[in-house]
Amino acid sequence: MVGWDDSMTRDGYASNIIQLEVLVGRLPRYALPGRPQHVIQRGNNRSAIFAVDADYILFSRWLAAACELHGCSIHAYVLMANHVHLLITPYTDRSTAMAMQAIGRRYVRYFNSTYGRTGSLWEGRYRATLIDSDRYLFTCYRYIELNPVRSGSVTAPAEYRWSSFRANAFGEPDPLVTPHERYSALGADQASRCASYRALFLGPLAASTLGEIRESTHRGWPLGDHQFRTVVTKLVNRRAYPDPKGGDRRSKAYRKIKGV
Repeated sequence: MVGWDDSMTRDGYASNIIQLEVLVGRLPRYALPGRPQHVIQRGNNRSAIFAVDADYILFSRWLAAACELHGCSIHAYVLMANHVHLLITPYTDRSTAMAMQAIGRRYVRYFNSTYGRTGSLWEGRYRATLIDSDRYLFTCYRYIELNPVRSGSVTAPAEYRWSSFRANAFGEPDPLVTPHERYSALGADQASRCASYRALFLGPLAASTLGEIRESTHRGWPLGDHQFRTVVTKLVNRRAYPDPKGGDRRSKAYRKIKGV
């Protein structure tokens, strides 16, 4: 039986989280320092996790504090009424878990106390997907910041208040946002970076791209090509791609995936 209390060190606490996941049949999430992740946290039974402006403001403030304390940078985010998307880079293999645990505990206490409710606010543990930044970083930026448009909440991402779009596209100050190095390389100054970033949003994401992101998120596999997943497999010493079922085991495609 694994247990912990508030007197434990942060590293000891995170270590016990990982041990507990193994005991209950959950593989620890893929986490690599310096590699961006797409993180999703949903409300229990898709119920609301934000009701009024103060809820969004406090969540943002506490999330920024949790990331600063535990070593994470957020590059893009959107806070929807019943779920949250984050594009986040951890700087240790436990940073994301620690930050999400911290914001989860603090915000749930506030939300339950404010609205006179009890029990879990979240739909299980958060989902986290490693991102191949060479191929999918800006795709994830767009996926996250276009979420309010896809949901029908607004007609353009700049109209939605609770996201990083106005920071990334227009340079508006946002204490929650830290530019990724690839974002910083979009231009020589803030104006040119913002212009290049806005150009990425001239068209919608392809249905096939949406499907790739959603499948990786749902299944927990890293979002990238076979080469990227092979690199992740070697780094974490755990397979980072699905095991093919059936099919022609003599085919080139099967042998490539299996590495034989």
